[in-house]
Amino acid sequence: MTLTFYEEVGGADTFRTIVDVFYREVSQDPVLKPMYPEEDLGPAADRLRMFLEQYWGGPTAYGEQRGHPRLRMRHMPFRVDPDARDRWLRCMRTALDEAKLSPLHDATLWDYLERAAYAMVNTMEPAGIGPQAAGRPTLETRAAQRPTETP
Repeated sequence: MTLTFYEEVGGADTFRTIVDVFYREVSQDPVLKPMYPEEDLGPAADRLRMFLEQYWGGPTAYGEQRGHPRLRMRHMPFRVDPDARDRWLRCMRTALDEAKLSPLHDATLWDYLERAAYAMVNTMEPAGIGPQAAGRPTLETRAAQRPTETP
């Protein structure tokens, strides 16, 4: 019998750990936290956990409850710029480190998460929130700073 990746890494307990640590980190990030409309991150954590479990060969609850993942579409309402992507990856890196997967499993999961994070970027414009936003021009401020042309 061939085990799924989900089973090889420890199943539900491992994915719960990864998601719990990830959202602990997200809750402390001034750029990522505002992207979650619910004050309680629990529903978002449940969705991510179910998605990851299903993707890696575990229970199919995500598809049964939410249908096709449509990740790009579901993330489109949020400004996901490179800064948000990198912050998301830092939170996920912490989660994987705390899960203590084998090097092969860690590298396999990290490769997927990194590719997915890059695919979710939907703007190159800074979000304008968080500690790095200070001093970064937005489209609006750049347009206002342009000298007007005279004939």
